[in-house]
Amino acid sequence: MSEDIRITVLVENSVHERGLKAEHGLAWHIQFGSRQVLFDTGQTDLLVENAPLLGISLEQLDAVVLSHGHDDHTGGLKTACARSPAAALHLHPAAVEAKFSANAQGIPRFIGMSTDAKAAVSTSATIVWSCGLTEVVPGLFATGEIPRQTDFEDVGGQFYLDERCQKPDPLVDDQALFFESQGGLVVVLGCAHAGVVNTLLHIEQLTGGKRIQAVLGGMHLLNASPARLAATVVALRQREISLLVPSHCTGWAAVARLWECFPGRCAATGVGRRFAFDR
Repeated sequence: MSEDIRITVLVENSVHERGLKAEHGLAWHIQFGSRQVLFDTGQTDLLVENAPLLGISLEQLDAVVLSHGHDDHTGGLKTACARSPAAALHLHPAAVEAKFSANAQGIPRFIGMSTDAKAAVSTSATIVWSCGLTEVVPGLFATGEIPRQTDFEDVGGQFYLDERCQKPDPLVDDQALFFESQGGLVVVLGCAHAGVVNTLLHIEQLTGGKRIQAVLGGMHLLNASPARLAATVVALRQREISLLVPSHCTGWAAVARLWECFPGRCAATGVGRRFAFDR
């Protein structure tokens, strides 16, 4: 018996439908059969405004999963946990570390979890520290740490663990979600700081080489060199992926390149966009 899976964009940099709001952030709502999972929480509490307009209740979540500890993915965590206090919270231990970025002039900016978000973690009824492969709800998995295997991918920017920007952040907390559908594996990304190809390689290894049908989410190709982007296109083409939904931090130039290289396989993102799969 097939089971319907619906993935809805709750927060993203753009909107797909009138009346909804966008921000620089990302949050996915996943209706996984009878289970509900929130993957990332955006930069603010905007998900609370968008959810009811999309017919989604945040009061019945079974789990909240964080892709990593940056503020544009964890800003709504306190509110999400308050709405569903019994929901299990999945995150890597490194997600709660202090995190900084530096601009072209070397000026630092704090981009880690807020005090409120960290408080939500510390008071969560059920915390699952996802260092390795973790089953979030039956059939839906978090990758945990993603090994760096390619020679052309990096974390996608100037990220640090200290305010002086001297200790690079390897972003070991970066993780993705995946599940098996009738057409193959479906991968949902946060920012893919580990590299989108590294992420896919790891999931293939975890699943014994099963085919990847769809990849949705942020690919952090905003600062990618031409060589990295070309190698990424080659790796995606080798996998014959049916659906690509580049979102959030992918970068407009990279999004345009993917649409050019994969005609008929790319889909637009934006708050309100929905995707359905059968198991």
